[in-house]
Amino acid sequence: MTYCVGLRLNRGLVMMSDTRTNAGFDNFAKTRKMFTWNTPGERLITIMTAGNLATTQALVSLIDERVKAVGDRDPSVLKAPSMFQVARMIGSTLKEVIADSSAYGQRSDMAFQATIILSGQIKGTAPTMFLIYPEGNFIEVSSETPFFQIGETKYGRPILVRAYDEDMSFADAVKLLLVSFDSTVRSNLSVGPPFDLLVYENDTFKPLVDRRIEQEDAVYQSISNGWGDALKAAFERLPSFDLTQPGDRSS
Repeated sequence: MTYCVGLRLNRGLVMMSDTRTNAGFDNFAKTRKMFTWNTPGERLITIMTAGNLATTQALVSLIDERVKAVGDRDPSVLKAPSMFQVARMIGSTLKEVIADSSAYGQRSDMAFQATIILSGQIKGTAPTMFLIYPEGNFIEVSSETPFFQIGETKYGRPILVRAYDEDMSFADAVKLLLVSFDSTVRSNLSVGPPFDLLVYENDTFKPLVDRRIEQEDAVYQSISNGWGDALKAAFERLPSFDLTQPGDRSS
C-alpha cells in the first residue's frame, strides 16, 4: 500500500509520499513514489504514484524516455504548453501501460491499476494539481477540493479536513502532513517512512525543499510524540458521558 498527499496553498504546492512497498506481511521494501521533471526558469512537474508497482515504474520509465529522447519520441511533459496537457499525456500513458499489461487488455479495476497525483507549474500559467485515475481521466484541484490523497487515505484524512488552511505557511503545511502520515503509519503496517517531501513556491520553477524525512528525524519524532500527547490531553478535557441519564432505545 501507499500514502501520498498533495496540498495546494496560496503560496504554492506541498507534496509528500511514503516509500514502503510490501508483498506480504513479512516482505517489506522501500521504493521512491515521487518523481520530478524540471526545466529551470520554465517549468516544474512532479508526480506521486500509488497502485501496482510494475505499472507505476513502467509509467515513470515511459515519461523519462520521452523526456530524454528527441524527434519522433515526443510527446514530452517538458514540451506540453499547459499542465492540463501534461495531465492528458500522463493519463493517456497510464491507460496505455495498464492495457499493455495483459494480452487481453487488462481492465483498470483489476490487478494492474494505479492512481497518480500530478502537480506543478508551467511559465505563463498558474500552479495546479490533478488527480489522475487508472482509466486515464482526471480532476483538477479547486477551492472546494484543495488537496488530493492516494493510497491508504482514510486514516490521515481527518486531520487534513480539520486543520488545512490555504493561507498556512509551508512549515505548518509540512507539520500537518507529518501528523497525517504518522496517523496512517500507526494504523496501517503497509505505509511507512522514510517520507519524500517536495515544497514548491509559486513562480519559482524549482523546488524550495526537496528532501527525505527518515524515521529517526528529530522533528518528525517530536511531532509524532507531541501529537499523541495532545490527543490524550484533549480526550481528558472532554466531558464524560453521563450513564445515569434516562434513555430507552425502544422509546
